[in-house]
Amino acid sequence: MNPTRDLSRPQIMVVDDEKANLQLWTMLLSKEGFTVHAVEDGAEVLSLAQTDPPDLILLDIMMPHVTGYEVCEYLKSDLRTRDIPVI
Repeated sequence: MNPTRDLSRPQIMVVDDEKANLQLWTMLLSKEGFTVHAVEDGAEVLSLAQTDPPDLILLDIMMPHVTGYEVCEYLKSDLRTRDIPVI
């Protein structure tokens, strides 16, 4: 876990290849008190989720290179990330 992480604010990772969607989700969720990590690439999610697991991942399905389905499959097959809820 990140030692500077504010434990009083739930952490949500938003994954989408569309910058406008990331900006919208970041704005909306931040206003509600969440710490938001916006990620544009499905492959990047895996390393970030392993090093600093979020409380929830909002995952786009249609992305280039690695689809949301593939990312979810990798997350659920890894002991370090399999219990993270994915929507």
